[in-house]
Amino acid sequence: MSDIFARTELLIGKECLEKLSNSRVAVFGIGGVGGYVVEALIRSGLGSIDLIDNDKVCTTNINRQIIATNKTIGQYKVDAAKERILEINPSVNVKTFKTFYTPETAKSFDFSNYDYVVDAIDTVVGKLSLIEKTKEFNVPIICAMGAGNKMNPLKFEVSDISKTSVCPLARVIRTELKKRKIKDVKVVYSKELPIKPKKSDEISIKHQIPGSNAFVPPVVGLIIASEVIKDLIGYEK
Repeated sequence: MSDIFARTELLIGKECLEKLSNSRVAVFGIGGVGGYVVEALIRSGLGSIDLIDNDKVCTTNINRQIIATNKTIGQYKVDAAKERILEINPSVNVKTFKTFYTPETAKSFDFSNYDYVVDAIDTVVGKLSLIEKTKEFNVPIICAMGAGNKMNPLKFEVSDISKTSVCPLARVIRTELKKRKIKDVKVVYSKELPIKPKKSDEISIKHQIPGSNAFVPPVVGLIIASEVIKDLIGYEK
C-alpha cells in the first residue's frame, strides 16, 4: 500500500486498507454532498469508484462544492471529480457516467458490481429507485436527506429511515418505503427545521432553489463517507 495512506493504516491496519483498495463504491450525485463523499473515500484508500451525474460545474456551485473552481466551470462534474481523484491517487479505477439516475436509466448500472452505493441525488423518484435496486441486489446503501436550507451541521444524525423526524424529505421517503414494505435503510438527516430562503437578485426563489453554504454539505458528505468506510472494513468501536 502506498505511503500516502500510512497515517490511515495506523488507525485501521493493513488488512482493512486492503479491503478498501479492493472495494468498489458508486456515488450517485457529485454535488455539495457527493463531492465530499468522493474526496474522503479516495483519501481513505478506496480502489474503485463510479461517479454518476449529468450536471456541469457552474458559478453557483463554488460556494460549497469541492470540485467547483473558476477553472472547472463548464466541465461535467464527473470529469472534474475524476481529474481530482487521479491527482490524489493515480491508481484509482474511476468510471464516469454522464447521466442523471432515474428508474429509466437504472438499467445502465450493474448493481451486483458494487460493494456500496451512496445516494446523494435530489429527487424522490431517483432515491426510491436506488433503494429498490440496492435491495434487489443486496448491496448496502446510505442516503443523504435534505441538506439545503440548513445552517447547523451539528444537527445531522445517522439513523435508520424509520427513526427519522423533522426532515421533510425523510418523511416523504419514509412514507414511500413503508408503502413498498422496504426496511433497514441507513440515512443521514438533520433535525434542524429548514430555513426559508431570503430574496435574492441572482436567484429566483419561486423556482424553489434551496439555499446552501460552505459548511453543511461537506459535513453531510464526510459523515456519509465515514459510514461507508467503517461498513466496508467492518469497523467496530
